[in-house]
Amino acid sequence: MVEWLRWPVVRQLTGTDPLGRGPAARSRRTDARRSRTEDADAVVASVCPYCAVGCGQRVFVQNGKVTQIEGDPDSPISRGRLCPKGSASRELVSSPLRQTKVRYRRPHGTEWEDLDLGTAVDMIADRVLATRAATWQDTDADGRPLRRTMGIASLGGATLDNEENYLMKKLYTALGAIQVENQARI
Repeated sequence: MVEWLRWPVVRQLTGTDPLGRGPAARSRRTDARRSRTEDADAVVASVCPYCAVGCGQRVFVQNGKVTQIEGDPDSPISRGRLCPKGSASRELVSSPLRQTKVRYRRPHGTEWEDLDLGTAVDMIADRVLATRAATWQDTDADGRPLRRTMGIASLGGATLDNEENYLMKKLYTALGAIQVENQARI
C-alpha cells in the first residue's frame, strides 16, 4: 500500500469516519500499545498516604512490584481522582533514590554511615529518655503538679495517616510532652 494512503486525513476523507474521531485517527503504533495496568497480577485497594483526605487508590502489582497507582473510581471521597502528589505515590516504593538503610552522621562528622535498625532504635530511645529526665518538671514553683517535659515536642507531617498521628499523640502524651502538633492543624 502506498504510504500516503495510510495518512489519517486520507482515511478520514475516504473512509467511514468523516469527522476523524475514530479509526481514521488511529495509527498502527496506537493499535499496538497496551495499557500499563493490563498485565497486573493483582489490583489492591489502598488509601493515599500523603494527607488526611484519604483518597482511594488502586495499586497495580506485577511479580511482587508496584507497577502503577491510579485513583479508585469506587472511592466516595475522591471518585477516581488524585492530586499530583497522590498520582506520584508509586515513587514512594519504587524510586531508586529511596533510602532503605538507616543513615547516621555523628556530631561534627562530615560523612554518613549505615547503622543497623536495632542500634538506631536504641540510640533514639536513649536520647529520648535522657532528654525527658533532664527536662522533667514534676511541680511548679508553688508545688502544683505539672508532670511534663518541655524538652520534647512533635510535629507530624502530611505523610502520616490518622492512625499514625493517633499513636504518636498517645506516645508523646505518655512521655509527658505537651507540645504535640500535626501539619493538618497548622
